[in-house]
Amino acid sequence: MSGEPQPRLRFGRAMRLKQGRDFLRIKREGRRLPCGPFIANWQVLPAGSATRLGVITSKTLGNAVARTRARRLLREVFRLHQRDLSQPVDLVLVAQRGITGLGLAAVEERFKVMLDKSGLAKRQ
Repeated sequence: MSGEPQPRLRFGRAMRLKQGRDFLRIKREGRRLPCGPFIANWQVLPAGSATRLGVITSKTLGNAVARTRARRLLREVFRLHQRDLSQPVDLVLVAQRGITGLGLAAVEERFKVMLDKSGLAKRQ
């Protein structure tokens, strides 16, 4: 361990996809990879752009509590691994029914697998 403190991992409003047109653009022009408890859709951005995340949870997941928990899980996994991305992307994660019974560790493991399979992970 080095003595230097690590910069904080943040996920502020500027890092969120909010516009419906952005979600549609990524779905139409981007790439897609099913990953068990979620589906990842992404579009690579030019260097120097900011990475952004959007999360979709439909009513098929369950009640509002289940949908909110799924959104929180996906946002937290992204927040923890945002520095593992090799390039800036607009990323949309669509929660699937299987996410409702999973904990953070299981979702995090699937997210890491998705990064590797999609080629978005940094090479170490």
